[in-house]
Amino acid sequence: MDRERLTNTIKLTKLFFDKSTSKLEEADSAFAPKEGMMTAAQQVAHVAHTIDWFLDGAFSESGMDMDFAKHNQKIMGCTSLTEARAWHEKSNNELLAKLAELPEEEWAKPIAGPVMGGFPRSSVVGGIEEHTSHHRGALSVYQRLLDKVPEMPYA
Repeated sequence: MDRERLTNTIKLTKLFFDKSTSKLEEADSAFAPKEGMMTAAQQVAHVAHTIDWFLDGAFSESGMDMDFAKHNQKIMGCTSLTEARAWHEKSNNELLAKLAELPEEEWAKPIAGPVMGGFPRSSVVGGIEEHTSHHRGALSVYQRLLDKVPEMPYA
């Protein structure tokens, strides 16, 4: 396990997400491209929740919690971008703390269950990076639909 690389991956993933979604304002919280889709606030909450989901599942004896109805209820209850961004910040900080604190042997143990089962726990960092990138792109489209130009995440 390369702790520094994993830590940098999480830090950059968050930086790119925050920067590329920075044009979204609290007033945009309830925006959704069409009925039945997640709002901007719910998209950010989903990203935060998924970080928690990956981290909890990686260290659970049964693997990832597949009760998506329960997860969606929590995500869909988020109506504020400010609240969602605070959740995202907290989730990233908890992941970074766990990366810093736990010995490499803990991160090398296999994940249980069907989602990433058998892969080392450290593999969730890649899953988080990919998932966050996907929603960063979706939220860029949301911003365009609001006549906003998303910030270039890498500049």
